[in-house]
Amino acid sequence: MTLNTIALELVAPNVDRGHEQAREDAHKVLRYSAQTGLDGRIGHVMIPGMIEEDDDRPVEMKPKLDVLDFWSVLKPELPGVNGLCTQVTSFLDEPALRQRLAELSGAGFDGIAFVGVPRTMADGEGGGVAPTDALSLFADVVPNRGAILIPTRDGEQGRFTFKCDRGATYGMTQLLYSDAIVGFLRDFAATTDHRPEILLSFGFVPKMESKVGLIHWLIQDPGNAAVAEEQEFVKRLAGTDPSEKRKLMVDLYKRVIDGVAELGFPLSIHLEATYGVSAPAFETFAEMLAYWAPDAT
Repeated sequence: MTLNTIALELVAPNVDRGHEQAREDAHKVLRYSAQTGLDGRIGHVMIPGMIEEDDDRPVEMKPKLDVLDFWSVLKPELPGVNGLCTQVTSFLDEPALRQRLAELSGAGFDGIAFVGVPRTMADGEGGGVAPTDALSLFADVVPNRGAILIPTRDGEQGRFTFKCDRGATYGMTQLLYSDAIVGFLRDFAATTDHRPEILLSFGFVPKMESKVGLIHWLIQDPGNAAVAEEQEFVKRLAGTDPSEKRKLMVDLYKRVIDGVAELGFPLSIHLEATYGVSAPAFETFAEMLAYWAPDAT
């Protein structure tokens, strides 16, 4: 079963604004969707399970609504839209994680991507279930089990193959600011029979990024030249006028779609407005989706 969807990422609001902001977020999605011709086309909201990371995060991490709490407010406001999420597995033992996943599935989450410890910790730390173990352990609870895919990361071919061997049915890419995913999937297709669904992730870069640098931080991989090039592209996008920015992002989108469309992988699109949904973000997303969209195939 494939998702075959357009998914929009929404981050749970801070607890202090809670349900009020959640409703505001839903209403913005409806308004901007109607304005840009995307009304009724967003099939899923993707809610990341947030965990505290490095102290140098450009935007302070404050206590946020739980994914289920956030979703309980969004779902009635967004009729016809289902949920996707990421779930940190490494801090829950098997019974607790099984219960959590059952609650998420029962609440309308069609796909759950398993993620591990933050960058401040080493793989295997956390005392709970490793994401790769969760992929096989919970096949009976979660039909669509996802893994994060970072095409620029060293050793990712072997890492992603192992995740598919363990039962991943889809891969959700890190935000793409180059067409590195094309070569990655071409090589992957040539060396394995796995054809998981790929959620291709694209993120809008507002002018604010020039001052804050959150996207630059999110995609960081010190010493990785390919990521440094992506960070330079993000910097260029942040400093460019809206029409040129949109052209640059649409051109990237076309290169990625043209490069992966015939490789045999089911494709979905995952869209993110890292600093919050906005009219310019939706205008860019609409132009991208006019070129190719999973709901138009």
